[in-house]
Amino acid sequence: MIKYDIIFFDADDTLLDFQKAEKTALSEVFKSYGVEDSEEIFNKYIEINNKLWKSFELGEIAKEDILNSRFTLLFQELCLDKDGIKCNNDYLDALGRGDFLLEGSIEVCEYLSKYCDLYIVTNGVSKTQHSRIDNSPLMKYIKGVFVSEDVGYQKPLKEYFDFVFKAIGEMDRTKALIVGDSLSSDILGGINAGIDTCWFNPYKKENTLGIKADYEIKALQELYGIIEEK
Repeated sequence: MIKYDIIFFDADDTLLDFQKAEKTALSEVFKSYGVEDSEEIFNKYIEINNKLWKSFELGEIAKEDILNSRFTLLFQELCLDKDGIKCNNDYLDALGRGDFLLEGSIEVCEYLSKYCDLYIVTNGVSKTQHSRIDNSPLMKYIKGVFVSEDVGYQKPLKEYFDFVFKAIGEMDRTKALIVGDSLSSDILGGINAGIDTCWFNPYKKENTLGIKADYEIKALQELYGIIEEK
């Protein structure tokens, strides 16, 4: 007997290899803007970007603040006179071509789609996310994609999930599961929405946030055992 009718998957670093897409896109734009493509500068960008996205998840800033400031802040730290907003636009174009999949994601979605309705719930820029997802092999198994920019709210806000649930139609929340790599976005979002949660933690990161998921897995294939009623 199957325990869940619906599975909501996060996109980046859950089904899609965002780290590879990000690094590839950054290398492309750094080269075109004459910026040294070094690990130090890459890590500096990641630090700035992550801090801005955390503020966005907390509702402290708008998404436009991220897009308009992350490269501007980076160039300021590097003492470079570059157009940060234009660089961000070029980066998003490059990122939109980064449709790399994590190992096992196709296999897992193919298997689970036989028993559950699968949806992707993701924060991010609509054009970029749809470019990466809509033409990927994943879409053979996915019933719908919800990007925060289209929804008007972002994970982990309850309003984001209210929108998603309304769009899907009648559903039993006790038979829904969200799977994602972010405690503060996916797992807290699932808790706020009143559905079960599964933390995808392949690198065995320590949980320092006190946000408790119903399940924790390090490989997507472990979902097979979770959806089966014991």
